[in-house]
Amino acid sequence: MSWLAVITFVLSAVLVPVASAQDEPIADPLPTPAPSGLGLELTEVAQLPASQPVPPPTDPRLVRHNRINYLGEVPDGSGRQFVPDMNGRLYLLDGGAQHVFLDLGAAIGPDFHTHRGLGSGFGFAAFHPDFRSNGRFYTVHTETGAALTAKKPDLPSSGTDQVHGVITEWTAADPGADVFSGTRREVLRVGFATFIHGFQEIGFNPTARWQDEDRTLLYIASGDGGIGANTTVPQDLSLPQGKILRIDPAGTDGPGGRYGIPRSNPFAGAAGELGEIYAYGMRDPYRFSWDAGGSHKMFLGHIGEKAVDSVYEVRKGANLGWSEREGVWEFRRGDPSCGVFPLPADDAKNGYTYPVTAFDHNRLSSTSPCADSGNALMGGFVYRGAKIPSLRGKYIYGEGVKGLLYYAEEREMRAGAPMTASRELMVYVNGQVTTLKALVGDPNRVDLRFGRDAAGELYVLAKANGKIWKVTGARAFASCRLGHDVVAGTGSARSWAPVTPELWEFPGREVVLARAGVARPGPRRPFEYAVLTRGPEFGSVQVDASVRLDTPVTESNRDVIVVFGHRSDTEFYYVHLSSDNTIYPHNGIFVVNNADRLRLDHQWDAVRSAGAPPAVSDTAWHRVRVRYCADTGEIAVHVDGSPFPLMTAVDRTFPSGRVGFGSFDNVGRARDVLVRGSGS
Repeated sequence: MSWLAVITFVLSAVLVPVASAQDEPIADPLPTPAPSGLGLELTEVAQLPASQPVPPPTDPRLVRHNRINYLGEVPDGSGRQFVPDMNGRLYLLDGGAQHVFLDLGAAIGPDFHTHRGLGSGFGFAAFHPDFRSNGRFYTVHTETGAALTAKKPDLPSSGTDQVHGVITEWTAADPGADVFSGTRREVLRVGFATFIHGFQEIGFNPTARWQDEDRTLLYIASGDGGIGANTTVPQDLSLPQGKILRIDPAGTDGPGGRYGIPRSNPFAGAAGELGEIYAYGMRDPYRFSWDAGGSHKMFLGHIGEKAVDSVYEVRKGANLGWSEREGVWEFRRGDPSCGVFPLPADDAKNGYTYPVTAFDHNRLSSTSPCADSGNALMGGFVYRGAKIPSLRGKYIYGEGVKGLLYYAEEREMRAGAPMTASRELMVYVNGQVTTLKALVGDPNRVDLRFGRDAAGELYVLAKANGKIWKVTGARAFASCRLGHDVVAGTGSARSWAPVTPELWEFPGREVVLARAGVARPGPRRPFEYAVLTRGPEFGSVQVDASVRLDTPVTESNRDVIVVFGHRSDTEFYYVHLSSDNTIYPHNGIFVVNNADRLRLDHQWDAVRSAGAPPAVSDTAWHRVRVRYCADTGEIAVHVDGSPFPLMTAVDRTFPSGRVGFGSFDNVGRARDVLVRGSGS
C-alpha cells in the first residue's frame, strides 16, 4: 500500500463523524495539524500607523499596535489596495505610499463603538465590483450610546440589544481620488445581544460573471451575538443572527426600501422566515472567500465554541448546525464539560452541513473546561496566483492568536465528504525559518489576518505590530543540495564503531543491537549506538535506512535512534523514534553538546506534554529518512516514504560529523543504510 493510500485510509477513519453509544465528551476531537514540509516566504510591504480604541479598553486583547484586519484590492484597475483598521480608519496603499482614504470613526461620531468586544469598531470594507464607474463601497461598524435608543434595527433581535451592527454605503464623488469625498447612506442595521459575534465580513462574489445576478449582491457574515451557546438563535430562520445574509444594495423591497431581497435566496417569500438568509447555523462566521480561478466554491472560516474551529463549503440554504453541532460533533447546551459528543445514530435526518477541514483547541485537562482556550480560526483563500506554483489549489488559512499557518487541498474540500486533514506551513523571511510570533515581537498574541490582491497573490497581516507581508514564495524545508558523496553496503562489522562492541551483531546486511545498553557516565544521552566509520564525515547529509524495534510491543518506552553530526561521544545529534510521544525524551530530534540531551523539534508541545505521532509502534520494518542541511541547520525526519516530515527542527551546533544507529535502552536493527551528502 502506498503512503498516499495509507494516509487517506487513516485520515478517513479519524475524520469521519462516527455515531457512538458512549455518552462522554470527546477528549481530543482531532489530531494537531502535522507539518507539511512547506514554508511561505514573507516579504514586508507596509506597517500601518499605530491606533487605539477610544476610550481606552479594559480588555488587553484590544490594545494592539493597531487593529488592521484585511487587505484587498480596489476593483478599478489602479492597483490600489485597501486596509481597514478597526479603530476607525480605512487606508489605501498605492505604489508603496499609504494614506487615510476614509476616517469612518470621525464620520460616524460619538456612537461609534470600538472599546469593548473583539469585533467592535470598523469591521470590514467591500468595494462594489463597478466602483470605477459608480464609486460605491460598503462598510461594517458597531454603534452604541444614543444609537441604541434613537435608531431602530431593520431586522428582529433576539433580546435586548447591547450593540448595533451597521452596514453603510458610501459613494465617492471621484472614485480615483486619494481621499474620500461624497455621500453615504445606511443600508442595514441589526442589533446584537452582546458585544461579540456581530457583523463580520461583507463582500461580493468575485467568481460571478458580468451577467450574473450574484455579481452585485452583498454577502454578510452575521454572528450569533454571543448567545448561541445558550439559545437556538442560529437555528431560528426568523432572526438574522448566526447566519450568512445576502442582499441587493440596489434593491428597494427590504425594510425601509434601502436594499432588496434577492428572489433567488433560499427563504425568500417563505412565511415567518427572513428572505435575507442565504445560509444559517453559525456561531462566529468570521471570514469567507470564493475560490476565484478554480472551483468557485465559497469557503467559510468559522470560529467554534470551546472545542473545534472549522472551515465549511457554504452552499445556498445550508445549515451548518450551530447551536446543535460544533464541527462534526454534537454540542449540548448547558453541559458542564463544554465539550463535544459523538453524533446520534439518526443524525442524517437533520441535514446538517459539516466542515471540510478543521482543527481542535487542544484543551488542557488542568484548566477549567469552559475557559477560553485562546484559539480562533482565521479564514483565508485558495491560492490561484501565478507566481508560486507549489501553492496552487491550497486553501491557506490559520490560527489567529498564535499566528499559525495551515493549508488544506481544495480538491479534497467538498461539502458532504469526509473532512480532509490540514497541515502546518512554516514561515520564512530572507531565506531563514522563523515564526510569526518572532516577526511581531509578541510571544503571546499575533492576531493574524489574511488578504488577497486582484492577481490572486496572498498577504499576511498582524495587529500585534501593524505590519503587512506579501507571500512572495514557497520553500521546501530541508531542501538543500547534498553533494555527491555516497556510502552504501554498510552491513560489515568493519564499517561500524559501537560504543560497546559485544552488544552488537552484523549478520549480512543488517546492523543489530542484540542486547540493550546501559547508562554511561557523563551527560544524559543514548545508552548504546554504533558510528558508521566507512566513508567521510558529512556536512549536509541524508541518511536512509530501514529500522526495526525488536523489543516486544508489550514493553513501554520502546525506541531506536539515528545519529548524525557525530563528533564525539558527547557531541552529536540524534533522532529518537519511539512508540511513545508523551514525555520530553521520546520521539523527537535532540542534540547532545557536552550536556544532557536538548530537545529541538518543533512538534514538541511542553504544555500538553505531547510530540509528533509515535514513529514506531510495532515490530515491523520501517523506512526512515533523516535529512540535515548544514548551512541552514534544517533537519527533517520522514517515515515510511511519506513526503511530509514527521518531525522538523533547526539547529547549527554541529556543521559536520558522522552518522550512526542505536537505542537508549532497547534492542533493534537497521538494514539498507544509505548515506548521501557533502563529505568533508
